[in-house]
Amino acid sequence: MSLNVRRRVAVVRPADRWSRRAPLLARLLRLERPTVLGIQEVLPDQAADIRVALGAGYEGFGTGRDADRGGERCEIHVDAERLQFIDRRVHWLSDRPDVAGSRSFGNLLPRVAVHAELEDLALGTRFHVIVTHFDHLSERSRRRSARLVHRIAAGLDEPVIVMGDFNGGRRSKVFEELFRGDVLVDSWATSARRLTPEWGTYSDYRAPVAGGPRIDRILVSPSVRVEAAAVNAIRFDGSAVSDHEPVHALVRCPERSLPDGGIGREVRS
Repeated sequence: MSLNVRRRVAVVRPADRWSRRAPLLARLLRLERPTVLGIQEVLPDQAADIRVALGAGYEGFGTGRDADRGGERCEIHVDAERLQFIDRRVHWLSDRPDVAGSRSFGNLLPRVAVHAELEDLALGTRFHVIVTHFDHLSERSRRRSARLVHRIAAGLDEPVIVMGDFNGGRRSKVFEELFRGDVLVDSWATSARRLTPEWGTYSDYRAPVAGGPRIDRILVSPSVRVEAAAVNAIRFDGSAVSDHEPVHALVRCPERSLPDGGIGREVRS
């Protein structure tokens, strides 16, 4: 599940108040219990609320985008009974991706991608998750960021899942950059089942619009089987969790041989 949480702001509309939305997000997480959750545009206090809502069974990793690693964050949270972190990395979306707070693509504010290698404790498979949030103003920045994320994904040996708010509208070329070659595909486009209409993912707390731009997506390596996908336009008593809709994908990564020569088993529930 991927969600742009919407950062807490000082001057807000009633629908935007974090004090109103935090309990709704907690309800959503209790309903969905995602094995992997990628969140964007979240401030430290909001991230703390999300950790409480997920509970002790989850482990998380993330960073703020600024030079001191403060400010607006991207984070990865996983069900620790099913998955464990093998490696954790941070890439700033710039020509100096290892320099905290760096900017060079035309964006006024730093942008970041958090990256984890995970192991499935039940199946023995490993895969990578990248969670990112592209710039909302500069198309140049979005395209350069897409090239960097594409290059990172292309350099990884194991399957990759990229989750985020790409801010790529109908005129944007960001997805052309991300889908170059045989590196990443759109989970919605390749899913065996679609559980919802193709809602636009930025609703601004209003009713969702079918066929609107999907600026929030989950991308996967072509080897990853997408069994189902959804844009979750859930409302609680008429209220939305965020100005963006949550995006979901149920995926199956390729099995790999275990040290004894066996194959990872399927978990049934």
